[in-house]
Amino acid sequence: MTQTIAKIDASLSGTFTIGGGLTVNRLGFGAMRITGKGVWGDPADPAEAIRVLKRLNEINVNFIDTADSYGPETSENLIAKALYPYPDGLVIATKGGLTRQGPNQWAPVGRPEYLKQTLELSLRRLRIETIDLYQLHRFDAKVPKEETLGALKELQEAGKIRYIGLSEVSVEEIELSRKIVDVVSVQNLYNLSNRSAEDVLNYCEKNNIGFIPWFPIASGELAKPGGKLDTAAKTHGASVAQIALSWLLKRSQVILPIPGTSSVSHLDENVGAASIELSKDEFEELSKLA
Repeated sequence: MTQTIAKIDASLSGTFTIGGGLTVNRLGFGAMRITGKGVWGDPADPAEAIRVLKRLNEINVNFIDTADSYGPETSENLIAKALYPYPDGLVIATKGGLTRQGPNQWAPVGRPEYLKQTLELSLRRLRIETIDLYQLHRFDAKVPKEETLGALKELQEAGKIRYIGLSEVSVEEIELSRKIVDVVSVQNLYNLSNRSAEDVLNYCEKNNIGFIPWFPIASGELAKPGGKLDTAAKTHGASVAQIALSWLLKRSQVILPIPGTSSVSHLDENVGAASIELSKDEFEELSKLA
């Protein structure tokens, strides 16, 4: 759908301060899609991916989420190529702990020596000395969680990491982790049609932990023509994707949606969601759908 929202400005989504020290506009950018098919290799149109990244600053997107495994390496390299030296206030969060064996293939490795190596390589690719937010991409069942978290704590104490986050974890895993490190963010699958992480979101809300939903736009069957999601989109002159993002922004003040794309037009459409204000009734009706 053609973008109809007049204002494309991520600052309209409000702000959240991660860990008490990183204030970002809540509607961010997920940099997984600026890679090839299966999150493998270079994007089909590298020049457009660069244009997407350069557009972020123009529309006040100052929170980028990436990972060493996106490509692998491709996403981090493109971010540095397009944006270094980085604009003031830009927060780049990256992740480590997943290895790649091919398109759409992922395997966790949580050994301390591996994480320390991947952290150093991310620093080199991003051309920085400290990563503002470093997130453990997955726990490795073969490695005691205490060892994995201990490695991140060492890197933080060495000044290589400012804040630590987790990805795809349960409430119990967050609580265990908080006994070892200060957890400032959690990144789990969550969207309008899949709210299996509702308990994790509620925990994050209670403890002022940033909640970064991945796959934020997915709405599946809920997006069918004539449904309530479609109706809300038409009411606001918006796309279904914009309404799905607007719902996330209204759901909780700790939610930091990171829709990703390799297209400038889709980026503008996604960020246009920040200017949509769902009414209480609209929000409640949509909340009943999943």
